[in-house]
Amino acid sequence: MTAATHSTLFPRVPDSADAVLEGLDPEQRAVATALHGPVCVLAGAGTGKTRAITHRIAYGVRAGILQPSSVLAVTFTNRAAGEMRGRLRQLGAVGVQARTFHSAALRQLQYFWPKAVGGPLPRLVDRKIQLVADAAAACRIRLDRGELRDVTAEIEWSKVTQTVPADYTAATAKAGRETPRDPAEIAQLYAAYEDLKRERSVIDFEDVLLLTVAVLQDRHDIAEQVRAQYQHFVVDEYQDVSPLQQRLLELWLGDRENLCVVGDASQTIYSFTGATPDHLLDFRVRHPGATVVKLVRDYRSTPQVVRLANGLLAQAKGRAADHRLELVSQRPAGPEPVFTEYTDEPAEAEGAARRIRELIGSGVPASEIAVLFRTNSQSETYEQALADAGVPYQLRGAERFFDRPEVRNAITALRAAARFGGNDALLDDAPDLPSQVRAVLSGKGWTPQPPAGSGAVRESWESLAALAHLAQDFAAANAGATLADLVVELDERAGAQHAPTVQGVTLASLHAAKGLEWDVVFLVGVAEGMMPITYAKTDEQIEEERRLLYVGVTRAREHLHLSWALARSPGGRANRRPSRFLTGLRPGSQAVADRAGAAGAGAVERGSWTAAATAVPEQAPRRRQRTPARCRVCGRTLTDGGEMKLMRCEDCPSDMDEGLYERLREWRGEQARRSGQPAFCVFTDKTLIAIAEAVPDDEHELARIPGVGMRKLRRYGADVLALCAGRDPAEGQDQD
Repeated sequence: MTAATHSTLFPRVPDSADAVLEGLDPEQRAVATALHGPVCVLAGAGTGKTRAITHRIAYGVRAGILQPSSVLAVTFTNRAAGEMRGRLRQLGAVGVQARTFHSAALRQLQYFWPKAVGGPLPRLVDRKIQLVADAAAACRIRLDRGELRDVTAEIEWSKVTQTVPADYTAATAKAGRETPRDPAEIAQLYAAYEDLKRERSVIDFEDVLLLTVAVLQDRHDIAEQVRAQYQHFVVDEYQDVSPLQQRLLELWLGDRENLCVVGDASQTIYSFTGATPDHLLDFRVRHPGATVVKLVRDYRSTPQVVRLANGLLAQAKGRAADHRLELVSQRPAGPEPVFTEYTDEPAEAEGAARRIRELIGSGVPASEIAVLFRTNSQSETYEQALADAGVPYQLRGAERFFDRPEVRNAITALRAAARFGGNDALLDDAPDLPSQVRAVLSGKGWTPQPPAGSGAVRESWESLAALAHLAQDFAAANAGATLADLVVELDERAGAQHAPTVQGVTLASLHAAKGLEWDVVFLVGVAEGMMPITYAKTDEQIEEERRLLYVGVTRAREHLHLSWALARSPGGRANRRPSRFLTGLRPGSQAVADRAGAAGAGAVERGSWTAAATAVPEQAPRRRQRTPARCRVCGRTLTDGGEMKLMRCEDCPSDMDEGLYERLREWRGEQARRSGQPAFCVFTDKTLIAIAEAVPDDEHELARIPGVGMRKLRRYGADVLALCAGRDPAEGQDQD
């Protein structure tokens, strides 16, 4: 959840320039009033940097010092740009351009291309991976799906660092960059990719920046036209700029210095894309007279969370570490971070889901809880665990709120009701705005109580519920507001991508969580090999992994849970260790160095390791000892999750009862329809295959099949065993 959506209340627009400054702390106020010359804001996590720079722009506009149309604020994601536009609108600074680098460059390129080059701008391709595949085919080089992604990433890195194909090999050697294939081969693929683009008259996202830079460099008249338009620049997340973005910024500026940059070197986590904190750290070298303001008052996290975050950076090395900011929490004391060790990854996911269900039961909104992991591949285990626990969730990076079909349909219905509501009997018994909105949304699938399960039906309901809550807050902040007023607000929010809060636990990678915050954060998989990731070899790469964990820690406002598993799969070797980054920070971590392989389900470190080793959460069920999973056909030890569900290697022959499999699928579909869940939340396809292959005779045999936990055994066991015995599920229930 972003700070912009932490409260959906609608603050009143300040009635004067001085009113814009109210509520800012001394350092934020110093940022807001430094309107001339170069300004560098070094802002730690949770210190209100977005608040500071949006109030700075708004103060300048409201005081008549800045013309709204002359200000260009740039950041790195559409979400961040939308949040900035939403805040500026709330502060009365309408007309300021807040865009991503790519969006601002594309707008300029589309406008100036006919004048600079002639003809229409070439078509922009959304995804370049197919072009890379075609380039590989032209070079007669075979790439699997993973290699395609890796080569695509190398091409993107080359372009943002302004490296041409002929220089790729030398550039990677100089940067000490590990390449997924032979550098000469990647250079060949890169050159073929560029040739294909020219042949097909298309450009990619990196070309948008490259071509804008080329136009501004070659056409001084166009450069001067842009500079006449934009007099003042603000750059958020400046530690993430690439050399190409820095070059574009310099061309926008010309010889002027009306530039404000904001960043934190300790949050540099995108160097693999070409981002570097050097531009932030060297800002005072390039601009000797710059005003520098440090924001270290942390308004987001409790002292306990901040202490852990500071401790992580205290062990850091390198240039970014030399410029780290020591955060000072401004919040009351909260609970200590909880460190938990599990026997295996499924146990870790089940433990997190169990604790999340308890938190929701105690009154914590699901939208205020997040599960953060290092790689997207970890998501599936937690999706399944949360579905098994009946906990709604949403995947970060999924479709944007206002692009969802149910949201578009609902807004269309609200617009129609606003226009013709006087003739709509549905609204006759709705005396106020919130009840009118609920009446309209009820025709689109909203109900006072949420549906069961966590599938598409629940996600759609959550979207409509978010609109209903938004209407409630809007009416509370705007006495006498009408449906028409709300529709205008929704249209403005859609344009700014300023979404309301959607209920559901957030699942996200640590990279995707940047810029977000929650009351409760679960950092999972914090083990060697995952944090730092296995392929992080150099000191620089290790330090970036530390910064990534720091970003994860600082997403938590109050409750922070860190966990790791000793083995990947049930019965696997318990050879994993807690992340080196936690050494000296988790209780008893020095003493545990010699016994990190000790087993234990859900051991919680709150004090010393000795006490933690025997501590078991009160409601944690006793887990059976698991032996290594072996293929029942060839006997090989299984490690892949899908193979473990089948209890055989993918390539080994199957003896599945196909008739039983079809009956199970039909039964599963009916169960999914009844509960409003997607089918995989009942049982995955591979679990059904495993059941149809094993044809269990009793609960003991059924329980041994991976994917059939105790909860599902209790809920579905009788039905499944009846089907396996050739009976109708209803007969099985009668016999029970």
